[in-house]
Amino acid sequence: MMRPSVLKLCSLCCLAVLTIAGLWTAAPSAQAQAPRDFAPGVVTTIPPNFEPGETVSTHDIVEIRSSADARWQPELMTDSRTLYGMAEAVKFRRDVSCLEFSFKPLRMIRIDVAGPNGTVENKIVWYMVYAVRNTGEVMQPVEGPDGVFSTDMVKGGPVRFVPSFVLESHDLTADGQPIEKAYLDRILPAAMAEIRARETRGQSLLNSAEMAQQELQPGDGRVDNRVWGVATWTDVDPRIDFFSVYVGGLSNAYQWEDPAGAYKAGDPPGTGREFARKTLQLNFWRPGDEHLQDEREVRFGVARGKGGLYNVSEGVAYRWVYR
Repeated sequence: MMRPSVLKLCSLCCLAVLTIAGLWTAAPSAQAQAPRDFAPGVVTTIPPNFEPGETVSTHDIVEIRSSADARWQPELMTDSRTLYGMAEAVKFRRDVSCLEFSFKPLRMIRIDVAGPNGTVENKIVWYMVYAVRNTGEVMQPVEGPDGVFSTDMVKGGPVRFVPSFVLESHDLTADGQPIEKAYLDRILPAAMAEIRARETRGQSLLNSAEMAQQELQPGDGRVDNRVWGVATWTDVDPRIDFFSVYVGGLSNAYQWEDPAGAYKAGDPPGTGREFARKTLQLNFWRPGDEHLQDEREVRFGVARGKGGLYNVSEGVAYRWVYR
């Protein structure tokens, strides 16, 4: 009988021979693989955007200001000290975080896509491969000794990216009217394998539902903690020449308002309230036509003289908006 030490040595020798011969390789998970290096200029990175004004909103509390019972004339104090008075121009303060967003050129691939009735149709899929990174920075409102607030950048914790990708046209009709076409990101399991093989060569590439489940750990610059995903769109009108991709979920900054008369006394709190969330607008254009869709014709930026279509100044490739 072979001794255990000799058996272990033989096993190691066999493993070494197979490895050298190329007959055996380890199979690390997609998450464990080193990030692929892309050629310079292939990946565009948009840094996190922080504005001090995003840490505060000033609003009347309409749920109180609309109540006749809350409005009364005190005899021993000023009106501003009543509940009704204190509900005017209230400061709402919050911490603000924002992710770094990187993306590869918008591309196209032809794939068989299953329809709702079970049929399969060969379609052109527009897609964008992207990465998000939690830099660990958080903007925080800080009250000074004199009661005046300022902001400070502090270290934050893990965050989640719940993505929203909308591809929206800015084209006009022949009589100058806007063509209102917008396409939501679709989850296409059939397209994922081919997109991974083409773009990342085996690295993990998440769809929007999978991305929303990830907890993005804060980075310190020494470890590449980016998480890669892909947004996909189908049935995009081939006549579209000028369009933007709106990326929501990168920042938790938001604005809100209560339109006059939208809330009435007795309504549930928040009735009629309208929110707008900070969104990244990426601008694109393509000089091609409807007869041949070619990804090589898609340009990042705004075509000369077309800034008005995007509601931006000349040469603005991206901006942050509230929508």
